[in-house]
Amino acid sequence: MKLLKQVYYFLIYTNLLIAGAAIAQSALTYLFFGAPFDYPIMMIEGTATLLLYNFSMLLSKPRNPQKSVYKRTRWIFKNEWLLWLNSGVGFIVLLYAAYHIHLYSLFFLIGIGMMSVAYSVPIIPYNGKWVGFRQLPGMKIFHIALVWTLSSVCLPVFEMHLDGVAVDLHLFQTLFVLKFIFLLICTLPFDIRDIQQDSYYHLKTIPNMIGANRAILLCYTLLVAHSSVVLLSAIQLKVQIGILTTNLLIGVVLKQVVFRNANRYHYAFLLDFALIAQFFIVYLFYKIQ
Repeated sequence: MKLLKQVYYFLIYTNLLIAGAAIAQSALTYLFFGAPFDYPIMMIEGTATLLLYNFSMLLSKPRNPQKSVYKRTRWIFKNEWLLWLNSGVGFIVLLYAAYHIHLYSLFFLIGIGMMSVAYSVPIIPYNGKWVGFRQLPGMKIFHIALVWTLSSVCLPVFEMHLDGVAVDLHLFQTLFVLKFIFLLICTLPFDIRDIQQDSYYHLKTIPNMIGANRAILLCYTLLVAHSSVVLLSAIQLKVQIGILTTNLLIGVVLKQVVFRNANRYHYAFLLDFALIAQFFIVYLFYKIQ
């Protein structure tokens, strides 16, 4: 159990967990369309996510990291060499994978990257000063969900189109909506957990604006809405079963673990594991004949 806990924290602190989630979510897109995995695209998803999250960490480095109240911050900058090491490896892999995709997909990827950077870099005028998207009232989770949907759905589909694969437009639209809602579900608990911290930094997130209890209710409502769209959509039955099974498990984890232990900072990261678990559960049902 101790080893499992250490691995859990290591994956969180090094951003390898969120990078794995990006790979899993892009791989899920290929299952939706019944298409073979495009490994260069999946490699790009993982490494680009790793680099962006590492960049965000470095950008927000406090003056005295070891005096931070957050264990994660203390660990990361105590082992900063590891942050630079996985960034270097990730950058090399990203360059290799980028060489194997279409040029237009590369331009599209750069556009997504610019949107991601705009999350924290002040490029938007608001109330007489320049801010990033995270500082705009209520925009934080929607910006994250949109960027992830563009990268894990639109980029793979765009590359499939450039490869000459016939893409079902209705299925693409359905997947876009499902992914956007699902990412809201997996992102909102983090803002509920950080409600006091965000208030301190004057960030007007959804939980700050409507209160923690209503935000929790919103999370369950989104889970029901997501399940309803799955049931009403024309996607393959085995994919439907896989997604609904994942939603059920997420509902249990939210109720029994995440929202019941809101003061446990790292419990919310189980939602990052949910992004990976969703792929493996769908894949398992997908392979069942």
